[in-house]
Amino acid sequence: MLFKNVAELVKLADENNCRISEIMVRQEIDVTGLTREEIYSRMEKNLQIMESAVIRGLEGVKSRSGLTGGAAVLIKEYIKKGKTLSGEGILDAVSKAVATNEVNAAMGTICATPTAGSAGTVPGVLFAAKDILNPTREQMVEFLFTAGAFGLVVANNASISGAAGGCQAEVGTAAGMASAALVEMAGGTPQQSADAMAITLKNMLGLVCDPVAGLVEVPCVKRNAAGASNAMISADMALAGVTSRIPCDEVIDAMYRIGRAMPASLRETAEGGLASTPTAKKLEEQIFGKKKK
Repeated sequence: MLFKNVAELVKLADENNCRISEIMVRQEIDVTGLTREEIYSRMEKNLQIMESAVIRGLEGVKSRSGLTGGAAVLIKEYIKKGKTLSGEGILDAVSKAVATNEVNAAMGTICATPTAGSAGTVPGVLFAAKDILNPTREQMVEFLFTAGAFGLVVANNASISGAAGGCQAEVGTAAGMASAALVEMAGGTPQQSADAMAITLKNMLGLVCDPVAGLVEVPCVKRNAAGASNAMISADMALAGVTSRIPCDEVIDAMYRIGRAMPASLRETAEGGLASTPTAKKLEEQIFGKKKK
């Protein structure tokens, strides 16, 4: 491997006077033996899947359980009124993140980035950025390579699994990936991308995984909305020159240690947190019926 952590990734990009996306492409060539063209083609297919999910979700979908669906449409209509509190850019990312996760909940096709439960955050930010920065299609593909580079570091040094590390490992990682990639797309430096990742992940440390009725719907869909907005804000902070006092790799390590310290009830078992509330238990009964004693 060309890099094992964020520090090495940033150093490689600086030494080669290139962007993080390029380092990730070189790593893929090195690991897979595929050509640059083949690797770009594969990532382009991922981009197409993301785009299709965003479009479908914004048209309105409903999950089989009835727990989720239609929120992306509501947010889209709210934006059109022109009186948003958060600003159109952030809410656009939120609507598209929610759209993607609603498609996932409705058994549609999504691209796990890095997981199905966190699949909305990266495309939400990317397709909102499309309307702000007007990137080329190639630059959108490069956004995904940059996001992938940071996701790879987390996967190799901590965890991207809610069952292993809580939702901080899923939506937290996805938000960090999106924020780092957004910084690069906006013209930031490799170190600023690392700072954006660190700031984003710090804001989601300790986030538990507590899916109601064991389904990847509540609160997962709305957590992707929070992840997307967090990513946008952290990218702006990094681009403004705000740095993370704690290095990105140390933040990732802290996330790993926090995840290991979490009780099993807060790691995707649906036995604690929101999943154990009275309303959640009633919803579970409505969907699956009463459990046999």
